[in-house]
Amino acid sequence: MSNRIMGVINLIHETDELEHLTQSRCLATVPFGARYRLIDFILSSMVNSGINKVAVFAHTKYRSLMDHLGSGKYWDLNNRQSGLFILPPATDDLQEISRGDLYHFYQNRDYFNRSTLEYVVITRSHMVCNIDFNPIIDEHEARGADITIVCKKQHDLAGKARKVKMSSDGRITSIQENYGRMLSDISSMEMYVMKKDLLMEIVETSLAQGQDHLVRHAIFSRLNKLRVYGHLYDGYLGVVNTLESYFSNSMNLLCPEVWKELFFQPGTIFTKVKDEPPARYLESSKVNNSLIANGCRIEGTVENSILFRGVHIGKGAVIRNSIIMQNGIIGENSLIQHSILDKDVRVDCNRDIRGAERLPFLAGKRKTI
Repeated sequence: MSNRIMGVINLIHETDELEHLTQSRCLATVPFGARYRLIDFILSSMVNSGINKVAVFAHTKYRSLMDHLGSGKYWDLNNRQSGLFILPPATDDLQEISRGDLYHFYQNRDYFNRSTLEYVVITRSHMVCNIDFNPIIDEHEARGADITIVCKKQHDLAGKARKVKMSSDGRITSIQENYGRMLSDISSMEMYVMKKDLLMEIVETSLAQGQDHLVRHAIFSRLNKLRVYGHLYDGYLGVVNTLESYFSNSMNLLCPEVWKELFFQPGTIFTKVKDEPPARYLESSKVNNSLIANGCRIEGTVENSILFRGVHIGKGAVIRNSIIMQNGIIGENSLIQHSILDKDVRVDCNRDIRGAERLPFLAGKRKTI
């Protein structure tokens, strides 16, 4: 089945409220889980589902995206006939970039028309999950659906997501933007399955009618005309598009059950490989319930925290409930609590940095505190 499917990771106008974390990078490449990027989860899910033709619709600040994905070899997408395609905007003109994703789909229509694959799966990068698309395609065909939207029934999703209402037979009857007040505990995972020909028809017709956005305009307005069904996903989902949701979903990884499910079930999550020496724990170090990446040097205390590659924790320093990204240096006898430090941040000795539990202190990258 999967050899009939092409994947599209749509980064155009993703909801992004991560402040300094996306100041110089797109949401898709925000570091997550000690050594991964957000886009790794959906890209790995596609590869594990047998989808070997994937297009990434880049939008803005995509230099880090190009560097991270490269030729796609870490996802085994560089040796196949189809492979990975990164499609940036056709122009740098601000007016053109600000247009909705329907325009960008239309600009890349040749990419779709050249493909002989029947189905397309359109996703976003900020839905952190490990999902198999094959059962979704099977359900889509069994129902005779025009569009299938992957959804999650959960009350306490930390990030911002569209709400949907479903009838008893699974048909989507209403969709509302993330800022609405719809009384529903079902959220859209921004994953849409449809035939490629239907997508091209929707794109061209909607643009001709003055519509600008694939979901907000084209799909919303066709709920009564097309057979739009929902597929309820029962695995772990983290919606990571706000600072609070980034912190809470990162801390969830310290639960072994969440870690095992997210990174290994139903398949392995892949990322760009970097050769680093193992983490080094000196005699003065104390580490409890934390994720420590390769290349770290620990001389102080680390509790309930996540350290990315190459972090150095000085002697007497204490890190609690915090996230320290690549190459961070924490000086001796400093206290870091409920904080997020971006890459290359240096904290001087004897500093005390504390954030609130729900909205942690955030330091941008290459900063000395």
